[in-house]
Amino acid sequence: MRGERPSCSGPVRVSRRGMLQLGAAGYLGLSLPSLLRADEQRSHELHTARADHCILIFLNGGPSHLDMWDMKPAAPVEIRGEFQPIATSVPGVQFGEHLPRLARHMHRCTLVRSVHHSVNNAHAAAVYTGLTGHDRGDANIAIGASPNDYPAIGAVVGMLRPPNVGGTLRVPSAHNGTRSVPATLPTAASVVPFVSMPYITEEGRGGPPQPGFFGGWLGRGLDPLFVLRDPNAADFAMPELSLGAGVTQERMQERRLLGTRLSELRATRELQEMNAFQARAFDLLTSPATQRAFQIQREPLATRERYGRNIYGQSVLLARRLIEAGTRVATISWAPDANATWDTHSGNFTKLKTELLPQLDMAVSSLLEDLATRGLLERTVVAVMGEFGRTPRVNNSQGGRDHWNFCYSLLLAGGGLRGGFVYGASDRIGARPSLNPVFPADIIATIYHCLGIPADYELRDRLNRPFTLVPWGSPIMELLA
Repeated sequence: MRGERPSCSGPVRVSRRGMLQLGAAGYLGLSLPSLLRADEQRSHELHTARADHCILIFLNGGPSHLDMWDMKPAAPVEIRGEFQPIATSVPGVQFGEHLPRLARHMHRCTLVRSVHHSVNNAHAAAVYTGLTGHDRGDANIAIGASPNDYPAIGAVVGMLRPPNVGGTLRVPSAHNGTRSVPATLPTAASVVPFVSMPYITEEGRGGPPQPGFFGGWLGRGLDPLFVLRDPNAADFAMPELSLGAGVTQERMQERRLLGTRLSELRATRELQEMNAFQARAFDLLTSPATQRAFQIQREPLATRERYGRNIYGQSVLLARRLIEAGTRVATISWAPDANATWDTHSGNFTKLKTELLPQLDMAVSSLLEDLATRGLLERTVVAVMGEFGRTPRVNNSQGGRDHWNFCYSLLLAGGGLRGGFVYGASDRIGARPSLNPVFPADIIATIYHCLGIPADYELRDRLNRPFTLVPWGSPIMELLA
């Protein structure tokens, strides 16, 4: 049953559907080869990609579901807080009053109000759960990113469905083969597949980088391109993506050919990863599409104003430009450190009203409008979420709310997901799921499903050990259009 996490902690080698089929094979007299052929055929039909791209807006610190997506106007004041609910474009669905623009796009969105998990203390462990679906359990210590972490969505998609030439996309089959299907949008050669911005978020100021944003055990070569400059700055540029003085495209290609020949002599994992970095550097330096995508100054002034002239609004705009250029996954981590923005232990209502919600409202509403107008929303998953919600009861610290992992909400749109749909519900004070509880693993499995990647897909780490991508998550089929 959804909402019940398996107790096993090791990699799962066979999907739950596969286990049931294997158990029935002897009873029905089916041979294993015929069973596998039937399974492969079904998998091809089930995992045809609904989306080619994903923009993940991660509200790092834990946004208050009770003041944004899951208002409780009939609850006592110490629960419902200061904000009033407003109508959205979907009758009967309400948002908080400080999301008026986004409310007009609810007909394009799926709202999930019943997410929960076990991590309430350390942000990093909750972030890791929210971004990968893997629950380490609660912790009271700062846990930084590790090469043994499960990989980020962008790392997996960048490996299995990299941008390539000719408008075709690689889509995995059930048995780790690939097949080509026509792409809705043409993609450019040498486009960076995975970008994360505008921060490598720390676990508290000066703390280690949070996990969930990196290549993990897939290797550093699948880390994102981190954009750590403010795209709202007048002098924003990516000088790393320009050729040095006197270096021509021809010279770059000659260097790449030499590097390829030398790599044939390299056998160690470290040297292979170094070669992967070099290959990506060559790709970026010779990619006009990527270079143009970063030239955010080309956008009309009115468009830039509409997204919000701040580091986060312009990062969301830059994500749209990168997706248009062919980037598979763009992630925005909305905090320099875990405690800086959405972690509203004190002054929750003041900070939401004067800063966080207006910025989010402008950026996400503009993104959805632009993607829809440009014909991109249908093939782009947009996910707006954090690592947990906030406590139903307002605390005594200047009207703050504390961590609350037991029930929270998130917003999804595009990429084959249903529009104007609410899934799950919380109880009368927003404390626990009262209908259709789901884990982050189910959300991550759903995003992978939309991107054409089975949740039970088996990947190999740098030591060639097998791992199932999301072993205890299942796509929420009710969310799909």
